[in-house]
Amino acid sequence: MKFIVLLIDALNLIRRVDAARRNHAGSPAGSSVDACAQSLTRAVNECAPTHAVCVFEGTGTSFRTELYPGYKAGRSPMPSDLQRDIPTIKQAFLNMGIASVEKDCVEADDVIATLASKIEAARGCAVILSTDKVFLQLLSDSIRVRDHFARHYLDQAYVRDKFQVESAQMADLLALAGDPTNNIPGVPSVGRKTAARLLRDYSSLGNVLAHAPQIKGPAGKAIREHGSDALLFLQLTRLKKDIDLGLNLRSFRYRRT
Repeated sequence: MKFIVLLIDALNLIRRVDAARRNHAGSPAGSSVDACAQSLTRAVNECAPTHAVCVFEGTGTSFRTELYPGYKAGRSPMPSDLQRDIPTIKQAFLNMGIASVEKDCVEADDVIATLASKIEAARGCAVILSTDKVFLQLLSDSIRVRDHFARHYLDQAYVRDKFQVESAQMADLLALAGDPTNNIPGVPSVGRKTAARLLRDYSSLGNVLAHAPQIKGPAGKAIREHGSDALLFLQLTRLKKDIDLGLNLRSFRYRRT
């Protein structure tokens, strides 16, 4: 039997739960801790993991912001009361038997991608609990992405239907078409449909750029003029899988409390 590790994109979960709480008429103040704990309890009940860990953002500047200062610019800040609740939420998760990890100057996305890759290499199954489309690039037989709020897995068929590319092309797609969530503009005149068509024709961003002289119209002109930007954006959209974490999966063994 494969071991199953639930990798929780902690702030994705917490902020979604908190936003729903705030939008609910008559919701009591200060209930984010209980709401998050209840939501995570549902997640472990539905996913039945053998191991689980909550991954938070590390403090400090990531390599992406150093490469592109506009990265994630314009995002709404976390509500101050929720920010104050984060240590209590972490403790509530720990009381459930789920520890939290983070690494300074490293985004949670890269920690999760690295852990998922190590789990796959160890012949386990990683389940990434997140609604962030950036994780779709990791999909494989051993790495799954679960939309906790819609209560279903986002699989290869979902990627093909929604984005018109293969999961392995997601980083290239976001580099070409842009990712407004992270303030990545993409290549001018190249929307998501055009980017998907180009990737179906040429398979990768590198091949798109290599064939740029053959691509006609405004999209071809923009790709020829902004090829270096696209390569920069690819560095922002591609997850790192080789972060030195110094973590042992055995410490994430989940034992229901």
